[in-house]
Amino acid sequence: MRSLVFSRRRALRASAAVTVAALCGTALAACGSGGGSTSAEDGKPVTLTFWGWAKGTQEVVTAFNADHPDIRIKFEEIPSGNAGGYAKISNAIKAGNAPDVFNVEYPQLPDFVSQGAVQDISGLVDADLKAKYLPQATELTSLDGKTWALPLDVAPQAFYYRKDLFKKAGITVPKTWGEFRTAAQKLKTAQPKTRIATFFPDDPTTFEAMAWQGGARWFTAENDAWKVNLTGPETDKVSAYWQKLIDDDLVQVQPSFSQQWTASLQQGETAGYLGASWGAGVLKANLGTTRDMSGNWAVAPMPTWDGKPASGMLGGTTFAVSKDSKKAKAAVEFATWATTTPEGIKARIASGSSSSYPAATALIPVAKQAFNTDFYGGQDIYSVYTDAAKSIRPGWAWGPAMGVTNGSLKDSFGKVAGKTGTIDDALTTAQRNTLDEFETRGLKVAR
Repeated sequence: MRSLVFSRRRALRASAAVTVAALCGTALAACGSGGGSTSAEDGKPVTLTFWGWAKGTQEVVTAFNADHPDIRIKFEEIPSGNAGGYAKISNAIKAGNAPDVFNVEYPQLPDFVSQGAVQDISGLVDADLKAKYLPQATELTSLDGKTWALPLDVAPQAFYYRKDLFKKAGITVPKTWGEFRTAAQKLKTAQPKTRIATFFPDDPTTFEAMAWQGGARWFTAENDAWKVNLTGPETDKVSAYWQKLIDDDLVQVQPSFSQQWTASLQQGETAGYLGASWGAGVLKANLGTTRDMSGNWAVAPMPTWDGKPASGMLGGTTFAVSKDSKKAKAAVEFATWATTTPEGIKARIASGSSSSYPAATALIPVAKQAFNTDFYGGQDIYSVYTDAAKSIRPGWAWGPAMGVTNGSLKDSFGKVAGKTGTIDDALTTAQRNTLDEFETRGLKVAR
């Protein structure tokens, strides 16, 4: 882990300063340092409003409130980011009634920074606190040496599969994408109604993680400008591969986490799920009461192009403080407790609905102990996640307008589902729409 951590640190340190310059552009003076007072002075508890959606969050808030009489968290569960949560947060910030602290995933954090929607909390985050997190996480929450959020988890990729269905079809767990296609063909032949996995037309982040795993770099900051490349050879390889799987009817095409998708898993019509470390909790929560499911699911490393370990990240959540909050110190105290203490991670995971892989590395044994793996036959799934985390490819950066990028991909992926468009078409359209948004925001683009 140590060698990977510092190689990634070296790879990204040189671009940090130019990244923030490119991020802010000429029209975004709000990228300056944020402020915020500490707590109430009348002896009453500080009340923080907090918005989030991650599994286990209510349990975290309940545990924190029970142990912190000086700070009270008023929690509101909102839809997940892609399901409307980010729009709700953005609208609240514009209206001046945003929560003090809210969850935001790594891909969307630069967007919130560029819009001046979050505070620079550098003065409240010292070196000792930063050292508790994986550098991969702190590098995604820091720009130009400034800290904009605290990381909750990292989300290396993993492959979840039905052991019984694989055994019935006579297939082994694929280690390469070539083997994955062969296994998909064999599974379809043996069980004509069953597919090996699903392409999610409503969730571009899954495709982005696979592009990341394949060595693509969609956004690069160079000389105070952004280079945008959603159509490079590494992405084209992933695009062509998945288009062929779809065209040959070797995978399901269904909305992510929908009733349709869940039903296909329950009925044995989908035998695998290409997800992330948090996916174990999702499957357990959705399928744990389904007959014959418990003990039949297992977790394996993601297939790779050459069989060597490699991973992108699929999601991952942070705690950010909104720009107008006057309670930044209390907000950071809450976020620190939620992300770095055994009590915080136990509260999140013990509900059974979350398999969060902590960004604070010292908490990995705590998370492992807290998550009941009976659904996975007692498998040590956190060892799979740890190996995957070590293999996260360095060099990936998120752009400052991922809401536009992902919105465009989602719209166009819908045409892929309806067979009126292709993944390649979607990427070309998203690149064009992203560049248009950069121009609208006054962000420089490297040509």
